[in-house]
Amino acid sequence: MPVLKKLLSRFNREEKVVLEVLIEKIASLNWHDLDIKKLQGYHDVFRARKGKIRIIFYKHETKVSIINIDRRNDKTYRF
Repeated sequence: MPVLKKLLSRFNREEKVVLEVLIEKIASLNWHDLDIKKLQGYHDVFRARKGKIRIIFYKHETKVSIINIDRRNDKTYRF
C-alpha cells in the first residue's frame, strides 16, 4: 500500500481521518451511508464523495482497488 500512503500525503490531518473511515467502508463494501456513484463509460469504476474529496475506485466481485484520491477539480476524473 505505498501508493495509498502517497495519495494520502496530499491531505491534512483532519482530511486523513475522514479518508481513513471512507476507505475502510469502501473496502468492507459497507456503502449504505456513502455517496457512491458509478462513473459513466466505465465498467465497475465508482467514485465516493465526501465534501470536496473524491475517491475513485474499481470494484470487481469482492475486491476493491483504489485508483485515485483527490480534491475535486477539472482533472479529478482523468486517469
